[in-house]
Amino acid sequence: RRLNVALAQRVQELNRYRSDFFGRLREILSDRENIRIVGDRFVFQSEVLFPPGGETINEAGQDEMKKLADAIIELQKEIPPEINWVLRVDGHTDNRPLSGTGRYADNWELSSARATSVVKYLIANGVPANRLVAAGFGEFQPLDTAETDEARSKNRRIELKLTER
Repeated sequence: RRLNVALAQRVQELNRYRSDFFGRLREILSDRENIRIVGDRFVFQSEVLFPPGGETINEAGQDEMKKLADAIIELQKEIPPEINWVLRVDGHTDNRPLSGTGRYADNWELSSARATSVVKYLIANGVPANRLVAAGFGEFQPLDTAETDEARSKNRRIELKLTER
């Protein structure tokens, strides 16, 4: 019972820091039209960060990721060291199959490569590697299931979520 109470307190503490963390990030990033806040996640549209079918962060995306890295470095100082947190970077694609003749055989590979690219960029800009996780979801977690270009565009994204390790 004491263990459950202690665990609940830790979760509540992380939630408080998550709220502060995302509140501060919201202040820093909220004026960007291609960044949305969906629940407890920041969503960057892939077109802001990457060329079609590619994983190399473009110049505009580098500017956004540099601001994010600076904010993470600053905000992590406020989270007590005993809270075991990570920032999960999730890559998502639309449901159009890749040709299989390019660098990536399928959307799993592309979404994973994009998430990894963001993580490596954040590390190169000072974010501690032990505080980052890259995950690829392919096309299997769409925000919009409609078969339209607009829906597909919404589904091509990078999501950031502060969570426990």
